[in-house]
Amino acid sequence: MEKIRSFEDLACWKKAREIRLFVNEEVIKKLPKNEFDMADNMKRAARSCTRNIAEGYGRFYFQENIQFCRISRGSMFELLDDLLTCTDEKYIDAETLKRGRLLIEEGVRILNGYIKYLSTAKQNSTTNNH
Repeated sequence: MEKIRSFEDLACWKKAREIRLFVNEEVIKKLPKNEFDMADNMKRAARSCTRNIAEGYGRFYFQENIQFCRISRGSMFELLDDLLTCTDEKYIDAETLKRGRLLIEEGVRILNGYIKYLSTAKQNSTTNNH
């Protein structure tokens, strides 16, 4: 197993980065110029996915890390809603939605695993202190 030296080594951060790059390249660039609000929201949500994992990693307490991961997970779901809106408004096709949905579902699954790991580590650290 590879040693984690930075948030960049986390599988959940790597997947969140893949989601961010997908959203930027495959969706935002295809939006009409008048959809600056949608583009801005998607850009911020996509950045939130990676930023919150990174910030949580830098926190000292497990619970803080978990909370930032939950925010990241919420941003992934927000992006899925934006992708559905873009599909409804014919900005992206069904294939782009499918690819985005799969990336997000995998990102959420990996992030849930990391949250579970952190929860177990938190519980073990409090158990060992008593």
